[in-house]
Amino acid sequence: MVLCALLLLGFTVCEVADVLFRNLGRPWLNANEFASGLFTWGVFLGMGVAVRRDQHFRLTAVGEALSGRKRLLVETFNRLVILGVGLCMVWFGYKNYLNGFGSFLMPSVTPIAVLYAAIPVAGFLVALFTLEELINGWRHGFPARPRVTAPPT
Repeated sequence: MVLCALLLLGFTVCEVADVLFRNLGRPWLNANEFASGLFTWGVFLGMGVAVRRDQHFRLTAVGEALSGRKRLLVETFNRLVILGVGLCMVWFGYKNYLNGFGSFLMPSVTPIAVLYAAIPVAGFLVALFTLEELINGWRHGFPARPRVTAPPT
C-alpha cells in the first residue's frame, strides 16, 4: 500500500514539476513518460491492494442479506468472478506486454511494455488475494461488513 501511495505521489510531483519547468522556459521532455509510468503502476498495484483489503467494487447487497449456505454460495460466486477477471488480466496482460516491445515511448525510446507489465502483475495480485479470500471464507465463513448508520438528528 505504501508503494502505491509513493507511486501516485511521484506522479503528482512529476506533473507539478512539468508545469513548473514549462513555465520557467525549461521544459522537462520526459515528464509525461515518468508520469504515465508512475500513474499506471500506482493504479494497477492499487487494484491489488483494494482486493486484499476487500475495498474494491463488488456487489455485496445480496450476499449480506443472506445467511448460511446461500450466503456461502453467493460470496463464492462473487469471488470466482473476480478470480476470473484476475486470471484474464494475467493471460491477456502478458500477451499485451509481449506486443509492447514493438512500440516505444518518446523521446526516450523505452519499450511501452514497461507500462503494459503492470497489467499481468496486477492480475496476479488480484487472483492471489481473491484465492486468499475464498480459502479464508470457506474455512471461517465470510465476515459480515458492519453497517454504518447515521446518528439521529
